[in-house]
Amino acid sequence: MPRLILFNKPYGVLSQFTDRGTDTGGTTRPTLSNFIDVPSVYPAGRLDRDSEGLLLLTDDGGLQARIADPRFKLPKTYLVQVEGDVAEAGLASLRRGVRLKDGPTRPAEAERIDICRLWPALWPRDPPVRFRKTVPDCWLRLTIREGRNRQVRRMTAAIGHPTLRLVRWSVGDWAIEGMEPGEWREVPATMR
Repeated sequence: MPRLILFNKPYGVLSQFTDRGTDTGGTTRPTLSNFIDVPSVYPAGRLDRDSEGLLLLTDDGGLQARIADPRFKLPKTYLVQVEGDVAEAGLASLRRGVRLKDGPTRPAEAERIDICRLWPALWPRDPPVRFRKTVPDCWLRLTIREGRNRQVRRMTAAIGHPTLRLVRWSVGDWAIEGMEPGEWREVPATMR
């Protein structure tokens, strides 16, 4: 039976088990090995160092490919804090698909959300997002079915609202609700 691990990746952690480089201070950056001591599991997809949330790991290559491959169109839902106040026109653009340098995106599910309704489910980020009194921000729930490099950040920038914080909340039927940053748990490796 394949193993499947849900990991709530903290901000600043690399989505790999070893650090192939060093930051500007010459110190090793945190990796998955700082949190997960399970042999022979590997990430199914990626989550950037400056993003947080659900990272799936498995020991089964076929399952790994099925989770990560955009051909399977597995929905990935993100909670996104953006700079500015996104109007309905911006949400409509995301729902139609936006044009990026590497081509148009598929249509996304996009809505504004009241982040206060998610507390305490959504933890404070460490370090906190820079707060600016003169620049408003808002939160979006964005679901995509592809996985280009830094896609969500590029999509929000394309509608004029740079991403301040990005949390992957779910992939398919798997979600991190109730999990603290750095926590992981093993679940049945079944896909619908």
